[in-house]
Amino acid sequence: MNIALIAHDKKKSDMIQFAIAYCDILVDHTLYATGTTGLRVKEATGLPIHRFQSGPLGGDQQIGALIADNAMDLVLFFRDPLTAQPHEPDVSALIRLCDVYAIPLATNMGTAEILVRNLNKGTFDFRDVAKNGGTNETT
Repeated sequence: MNIALIAHDKKKSDMIQFAIAYCDILVDHTLYATGTTGLRVKEATGLPIHRFQSGPLGGDQQIGALIADNAMDLVLFFRDPLTAQPHEPDVSALIRLCDVYAIPLATNMGTAEILVRNLNKGTFDFRDVAKNGGTNETT
């Protein structure tokens, strides 16, 4: 599965703690992240991560492009709801794309834990169906 990791500045430490706690699950998947978040998670865990630009410089949009191409399976976006973000329209667009393409989205550690634990149990098989145009064939 392709997993995106994004965290606002005040939530980066939460993302790092989360990635350390679930490193044994995340290692089996392809990870993508916005710039600084990806760097910090990689430094803390040693996980291979494809890094895009930072969020305000277009990283959110780069991940959004993968969502629109049906190439992302899960988005973990630890948002800071108490701080105004200068790139809020990009954040809203990313969340909207997750809704449009039925991509599971966690915006906090609690929801991320539920999703990642279920990912580990294999309950994301619906993504294989979505990637194959509505059939359950994995060619």
